[in-house]
Amino acid sequence: MHSSALPLVGLYIAAITAANLLVAEFGPVISPLNAFFLIGLDLSLRDRLHDLWAGRQLWPRMLGMILLAGCVSWVLNPAAGIIAIASAVAFSVSGAVDAATYHLLRRRPYLLRSNGSNAAGALTDSLIFPTMAFGAFLPGVVALQFIAKLAGGALWAWLIRKFAPATPR
Repeated sequence: MHSSALPLVGLYIAAITAANLLVAEFGPVISPLNAFFLIGLDLSLRDRLHDLWAGRQLWPRMLGMILLAGCVSWVLNPAAGIIAIASAVAFSVSGAVDAATYHLLRRRPYLLRSNGSNAAGALTDSLIFPTMAFGAFLPGVVALQFIAKLAGGALWAWLIRKFAPATPR
């Protein structure tokens, strides 16, 4: 694994775990804040890891991160079980959509690739996660999550581009 990927992987797992535990504790009301700060970060981290891992078992590594974050969430709070499952499913599907979109945009500048793939991944995740986690389709939660993920993802993509380059300086 590329050495600059290790801190990004740790941050990814910590952010997803925190998001899962916050949703388990506070329910849908925390979703927009989670979406902006934590899920926007994760969407953008996946893009940077996509660049670092391209051609080096990208898909198994991404899936492993997603599943590990779900397991850590469950171990830290077994009551968060349905949240961890919903998170793992939503992130697996949205990760595939995000990665495919990111790959299609591979010849574009980083911020366009990242924000374009974040939009596709955010929409997918915003539809799947709250529906599974809360047992019903909640249009307001879906809309707020999507908007917050787009805004958070844009901010995090800019910060990641600035402070976590795809290749070591």
